[in-house]
Amino acid sequence: MIEIEVKVRASHSLLREKLAIMGAKPEGIQKHLDTYYNSPLRDFSTTDEALRIRSVNGRSVLTYKGKKLDSISKTRPEFETEVDGDSARSILVALGFFESGIVRKKREIFSCQGMIIALDSVEGIGEFIEVEKQAETNIEEHRNQIFEFLESLGIRKEDSIRTSYLEMVLEKEK
Repeated sequence: MIEIEVKVRASHSLLREKLAIMGAKPEGIQKHLDTYYNSPLRDFSTTDEALRIRSVNGRSVLTYKGKKLDSISKTRPEFETEVDGDSARSILVALGFFESGIVRKKREIFSCQGMIIALDSVEGIGEFIEVEKQAETNIEEHRNQIFEFLESLGIRKEDSIRTSYLEMVLEKEK
């Protein structure tokens, strides 16, 4: 499965109003604790990959994100599986993986027009909107739909950010 995702820095107060007018359905609010790991075999920061354990409400998911597939979005292969967080951490560390950073955020989730919209408040770096779709084919068409949706919210394609939250958090900590 390919995750087609676009992220933009944006004020949530204005977006909530626009999403309501568009008929976006609120799906809930989550607090995420994302712990990222790096490989002893290759540096994920240079290969453009990510490996994380996300903890939400006592549930943990192990996610691998492959290299980005284009230069204008965060479209990439993604694989996820639910895990026991403590056991998964222990396995990764035993295999030589090491923690590369932590991202804490509050995520308000909406669905609209076949897309998932996340209003993310990321500790230490601010407010963002992420719009995503999952697909196996017609990637460019789906990406264009996301950009059209963002345009309807008053957000320009040129404002999209390909930098990960982890990269932003680590940069701020320097």
